[in-house]
Amino acid sequence: MSTISNVDQVLAEMRRLVSVAQGSGIEAGTAQKGDADFASLLKQSVNQVNEMQQSATRLSTAFSAGDPNVDVAQVMVALQKAGVAFQAMTEVRNLLISAYHDVMSMHAS
Repeated sequence: MSTISNVDQVLAEMRRLVSVAQGSGIEAGTAQKGDADFASLLKQSVNQVNEMQQSATRLSTAFSAGDPNVDVAQVMVALQKAGVAFQAMTEVRNLLISAYHDVMSMHAS
């Protein structure tokens, strides 16, 4: 569930950045601090998705090796969570690219 809240935070930050790009009156110093926060948030989200995928891989490997402490339900849930988190991250990336193109087209006008 923390991944969904992270996605919401990233989307909120994207909206703020677009408003800064459109000149909504937010000071430049605030935008610079926001940029660092955004980069940090994005990096943290990518790291969380990576950790989820690595954890799912470890569970899958342990189950395949016959570890009695790992059952198939744990493996399936971990794999599904990692898959959903990756899909969400991919959607955020697509939104970021779209926002970048929007900002660039506003700049070119």
